[in-house]
Amino acid sequence: MAIQLTQRGALCLLLFLIPVVTPTWYAGSGYYPDESYNEVYAEEIPQAPSLDYRAYFSSIATVPRWCYTLNIQDGEATCYSPRGGNYHSSLGTRCELSCDRGFRLIGRRSVQCLPSRRWSGTAYCRQMRCHALPFITSGTYTCTNGVLLDSRCDYSCSTGYHLEGDRSRICMEDGRWSGGEPVCVDIDPPKIRCPHSREKMAEPEKLTARVYWDPPVVKDSADGTITRVTLRGPEPGSQFPEGEHVIRYTAYDRAYNRASCKFIVKVQVRRCPTLKPPQHGYLTCTSSGDNYGATCEYHCDGGYERQGTPSRVCQSSRQWSGSAPICTPMKINVNVNSAAGLLDQFYEKRRLLIISAPDPSNRYYKMQITMLQQSTCGLDLRHVTIIELVGQPPQEVGRIRELQLSANLIEELRQFQRLTPSYFNMVLIDKQGIDRERYMEPVTPEEIFTFIDDYLLSNQELTQRREQRDMCE
Repeated sequence: MAIQLTQRGALCLLLFLIPVVTPTWYAGSGYYPDESYNEVYAEEIPQAPSLDYRAYFSSIATVPRWCYTLNIQDGEATCYSPRGGNYHSSLGTRCELSCDRGFRLIGRRSVQCLPSRRWSGTAYCRQMRCHALPFITSGTYTCTNGVLLDSRCDYSCSTGYHLEGDRSRICMEDGRWSGGEPVCVDIDPPKIRCPHSREKMAEPEKLTARVYWDPPVVKDSADGTITRVTLRGPEPGSQFPEGEHVIRYTAYDRAYNRASCKFIVKVQVRRCPTLKPPQHGYLTCTSSGDNYGATCEYHCDGGYERQGTPSRVCQSSRQWSGSAPICTPMKINVNVNSAAGLLDQFYEKRRLLIISAPDPSNRYYKMQITMLQQSTCGLDLRHVTIIELVGQPPQEVGRIRELQLSANLIEELRQFQRLTPSYFNMVLIDKQGIDRERYMEPVTPEEIFTFIDDYLLSNQELTQRREQRDMCE
């Protein structure tokens, strides 16, 4: 009796809720009249749908079928019921719709069973097709399955024609045919004969030669009409660089048949053996530096002087004129009457690092000289000459390498460069005689090298520095 009362109470509660819930779901249910076109249709129609309300109170009760069972032709519906299991048409069931291969889904991908006993949308599977292939001139094609998916169409040409392009095309899933449309063309090409290959020497001081030839001879064996002749390569009379060059002509007839011929133009450059730059110097050459007529000029680094011929020319015999000069250290004349006369000898040749100290025992002086003596290679690569001015009158000493300076030169240099004999100080002068940096304390050679590399090197010196980067390691 208690169970009956409970069930009746639940029934009353459900009857009370149904009017409230149903309008809310019905407004967006996606209901369509029975006569509308809907490929998602009922497998069978129950005469009087009913709910087994005892299912809400018993674990062994079953969920009723509320909506009609879905059946999508050429596809499938994968359903998920709120109660789980195999109940695919109960209230609230959501179904994902998909089509078989070769079909495309039209409509909703997902539908839900609504309280109105209708599914929330419609869908159907449409067979996928490609467009009909156009006719091919002077040819035909046959297809395995018309314009349907995976249908293969094979092309063939009439007698006397040749198929160019794809021989087969397949209808793909995106509705397009694979490959491109082929064509049937006349297979009888014209006749073409090119001039003979030729060879020529480059002109003096040049790496090219001007080459001429006659046009090719062309005939058509069909109707005698040549519609076009194309050239791939330079025109006759062009300048050709050293090496072999392929010249190709192609002739076309009225049926777009084509025939090609080719010949070789070879240009040679007479070359001399490659020259090596002198030690402590470098070369500047015209043209490529070793071809017939090229001139190479010898230069010496700052602080070195050229001994011998200044330049050499590559001759037609493939040999250089003259002999190679050498670069020797510049001779410094310390027997001059003024500091200006001494400094002029270094103008545009060497940089100067002038060190002034009160006496040889000065701690800064000893430290600086020790560091510089260990970096003579780096200093020479950067064209730096050291001048030492040590001591005070009347016991001052000055020297450039092993050359001693007079007391008058020492005094003038200190005055000219504003160097005091009372304490350690140092000045770096560029190749134009301009004061570029001053130091009141010892600095490492690396600091000096960095400053010179960043601010004082010319383009030619930068190139040499890159080539000589590892010489002092």
